Amino acid sequence: MTKLEAYYNKFNEEHRLSTRHGQVEFFVTMHYIHQCINERKNLAVLDVGAGTGRYSVALAQEGHMVTAVEPVEKNRRVIESKHQKGVNIWPGNALDLSFLPESSFDITLLFGPLYHLNSFEERVCAFEQAKRVTKKNGFILAAYIMNDYSIIEYCFKKNKIKECLLSGAVTQNYASVSSENDLYSYLRLEDINLLNEKTGLERVKIFASDGAADYMRRELNAMDQETFELFMDYQLKNSLRPELLGASSHTVDILLNKKNA
Repeated sequence: MTKLEAYYNKFNEEHRLSTRHGQVEFFVTMHYIHQCINERKNLAVLDVGAGTGRYSVALAQEGHMVTAVEPVEKNRRVIESKHQKGVNIWPGNALDLSFLPESSFDITLLFGPLYHLNSFEERVCAFEQAKRVTKKNGFILAAYIMNDYSIIEYCFKKNKIKECLLSGAVTQNYASVSSENDLYSYLRLEDINLLNEKTGLERVKIFASDGAADYMRRELNAMDQETFELFMDYQLKNSLRPELLGASSHTVDILLNKKNA
């Protein structure tokens, strides 16, 4: 069993997406996926690192043909249990999509893999794999966990900053440093921009999918429904503001595959 499998065998991903902070992420992200879809019907969608199928199932229910690739068997079983027509499930990971045909997907989602790839070279490989299977002028949506979220939420809120600085897990400029033994990696906007430059992908837009929601779990849970809906509206309407991107928990880059790998 890999480190990733061991983690997700204990972690309830299905529950996370049903929480209020998870609902914010899903609501905002689906808004932008729908912008990429526009009025088109019956698209071929690839969901790499599909987790328990939250996006795969939702898009299949809208009539699209979805291929879900997920390395964790437990998560694949959850997707299978939903018995959703239009979702084809494969074991696999973002670093090797050789079992999928070239230029076959209108939209490719990378909503988990880049959280767990610790080196620049691995992230580039994931994008090259996604480019190969995505149609020319198709969209690739890539999600990241942001550096400053980890610094604020873990290092300072949990009083771990001094030991992280001492160990080298955080630089003197407060950038997280991920080793091969770490489960998660955290990026800044300049790191994401460098990936785009290296892979030749053209940004359409970049948005904060959940903003402050992950910092406000208790507060969101305490809100009445009307106030919570106002918060979701707030996050959607402010999701493109550049001054708010870096401190969001999750950020999603919408990229155009102008040229296949």
